[in-house]
Amino acid sequence: MLSLDLPRLDGAPGERLSRDSYRADFQQRMQAIDGRDSWKLERRQHFQKPGTESWKAFSRGDWAGALELIEKRRDELLAFMGEAAKRDFSLYRVRVVAEPITPYLQWELHMLRLRAECGECIRVVGPELIREFEEDGPLPELVSLGGRTLYRVIYDSRGISDGAVRFADPDVLKPWEEFIKGLYGEGEEMSSYFEREVAPLPPPTPAE
Repeated sequence: MLSLDLPRLDGAPGERLSRDSYRADFQQRMQAIDGRDSWKLERRQHFQKPGTESWKAFSRGDWAGALELIEKRRDELLAFMGEAAKRDFSLYRVRVVAEPITPYLQWELHMLRLRAECGECIRVVGPELIREFEEDGPLPELVSLGGRTLYRVIYDSRGISDGAVRFADPDVLKPWEEFIKGLYGEGEEMSSYFEREVAPLPPPTPAE
């Protein structure tokens, strides 16, 4: 059962990191973790990824090109997941998907299917599963690393990455990590969800 007793993150002590600082901090801490896991929660239904070639193709309406560029990442992701396996480091992700699926999310789910095929553990949940946790607004975007660090990832009004707030207090980190694990336990595997709900969709029309 999912616990309703979750610490508020807007009042918890944490360190605000810029986008570049967050990326560097995350990479450094991830490389230092062996024998532990990462847990990620994605809630927003729309982002912008101007640094991602496949997203740029999608955003200009080149759906075939976007899918081709996603597939070109396979070898890179297989190599990354192979190195993670050597370190006994697993990545788990819960993706909240509201239907009808947004154009952005249709693109992202193709990327997530590839990640799952390469070894990332990804499951999908619907917003109905988290409704009782969102009386004060949508759940945040979260990433935990090895039970030692929790990031609340920040996005601007356009959905572009704007860094993160880093938390290290176990009383804050542990309940949220356990919450994500609980959602994962309730979720559907990416492969089956994708084949049923995403594969039959026509090419999306990017939002203006």
